[in-house]
Amino acid sequence: MIRLENISKTFNTKDADVHAVRDVTLEIQDGEIFGIIGFSGAGKSTLVRCINLLERPTKGRVFVNGAELTSLNEKELRNERKKIGMIFQHFNLMSQRTVYQNIAYPLKGSKLSKEEQEQKILSLLELIDLKDKKDAYPSQLSGGQKQRVAIARALANDPKVLLCDEATSALDPQTTKSILKLLKSINEKTGITIVLITHEMAVVKDICDKVAVMENGCVVEEGPILEVFSHPKAKITKNFIATTSSISHVYELVEEHSPVVDIQKGQRLVKLNYDSVSTSKALISEVSRNFHVDTNIVFGNVEIIQGSPLGDLVVIFSGKHEDIDQAIAYLEKYEVGVEVMKQ
Repeated sequence: MIRLENISKTFNTKDADVHAVRDVTLEIQDGEIFGIIGFSGAGKSTLVRCINLLERPTKGRVFVNGAELTSLNEKELRNERKKIGMIFQHFNLMSQRTVYQNIAYPLKGSKLSKEEQEQKILSLLELIDLKDKKDAYPSQLSGGQKQRVAIARALANDPKVLLCDEATSALDPQTTKSILKLLKSINEKTGITIVLITHEMAVVKDICDKVAVMENGCVVEEGPILEVFSHPKAKITKNFIATTSSISHVYELVEEHSPVVDIQKGQRLVKLNYDSVSTSKALISEVSRNFHVDTNIVFGNVEIIQGSPLGDLVVIFSGKHEDIDQAIAYLEKYEVGVEVMKQ
């Protein structure tokens, strides 16, 4: 388990003190894929570097795998760091070494025999599906292949924790998906704890179990990914979630008075938010049948997060005022989020 207790990090500059992380307390359970998300300057990269003490906190304590890292001397810390792998946005491979040699580098000085080291490296190459590239140099690889090599190198010492600092930010969307799929597979096969730093909510949505949202050095919201997506509390969380769906475009259409969302007398433009409970019933059909309310679907976006359906519908309800009120009350009874956008 990773436990951060009241972590703060302040950088002293000539002009002013920069409070990069402010009193952050987090617990990350063994085997979790935990996302930490925030815009540039939110403090997320500084926070993840505090986990392995690449950045030593100005205040607070860091526990990883039962050891309090902030209390260790340099020799003890070096030993504990061997249990923590890390990958970066720009791969940080050694350009003059082959793929095989890059992966072998962390094993220098290990107690493994030469044969055991070779067996381990080849198994890692197989894990990342790059066995045929073992003699290639980084300059001969694509961005996705470089990141795969970086992942294999980070796993060479069999760490219990893998820290990923914007590991997919330099990659195209298709390559990002393949790297996330690889990380998920490694997590399932080995039980390794993964901490994923990103500014993309779509990345968090794809593989994380839990997420913490950072703003101005503070964690403003955290929880299971499905809970955060279905019931976001902080404004910044809602903004992040909007980036994963085109639902925000509907608000722009309303502001622009687009005919797509134009309504007549006796109509209301309504956004409905669904989760796994509300998608199990044919609620739109029931509303139309039971309350004599006609429903025109303007926009729909439903996706699967952690095996549960979640999404939004934007509809135009037509009917008597009191019938629409009853229909909305009925939807809310079944835990559908209802927002009247225009009436």
